[in-house]
Amino acid sequence: MSEWKKRCAEEWSLQGAPMPDRHDWKSVYEAKPLGRNLLKNPSPHGVSKDTPPPEPDLPEVPRHGPPCFQPDGDFSSWTTSTEILPYDSSGIPAGAVVCQLPQYSWFTMEQVVDLKAEGLWEELLDDFQPEIFIQDWYEESQLHESIFELHVKLLGADKSTVISEHSANPTEDRSAYSHTWKGVSHVFSGYGPGVRYVHFQHRLKNQYLNGFYGTLSSGTSVMVRPTKTSA
Repeated sequence: MSEWKKRCAEEWSLQGAPMPDRHDWKSVYEAKPLGRNLLKNPSPHGVSKDTPPPEPDLPEVPRHGPPCFQPDGDFSSWTTSTEILPYDSSGIPAGAVVCQLPQYSWFTMEQVVDLKAEGLWEELLDDFQPEIFIQDWYEESQLHESIFELHVKLLGADKSTVISEHSANPTEDRSAYSHTWKGVSHVFSGYGPGVRYVHFQHRLKNQYLNGFYGTLSSGTSVMVRPTKTSA
């Protein structure tokens, strides 16, 4: 066994994992694809889940001009989009005069992880099928009953074939005020051969009413763990 291949096996305790000699184990070792976050720029809003989320900045006077639906942040490495939702007037009695309604929007962030480019090898993904651990944190903004959605897909080499997927759409309890970080996680295991990409997407709900009020995220991660699983 080469020195670099031995280092990889010992570093990640890969007992029983296929490790063909044809791979460049020095490059694999230096890439360190196991046990680290494979997402780039995992906290684009510039906040940490290890400290309480900031309280919303309430303007002293209403904001003038067109509504703003774009949150502040550095979203490099992410593909982003905004979906402005129609006004909801379902709870307004007939004949009531309404000066202004809140307008909601979904802010979507997407990123695709190329597992082979990150240093993983086909035999490990196909035969050993290591756990793929997803974790995300979002702010309990209490803007709406639904403020966060998570959609993750494991894709084949063509980037379109879905081998496994997971979604989460938690419902918020707004009966009492609470403003913390809430965690969502999932472990893909026994997903079958052929996985080459992870498509990560989450959606955060924002509100505009005399100012912009957003839902923040932090500590988003996609991690491949050196743990063999079975279907």
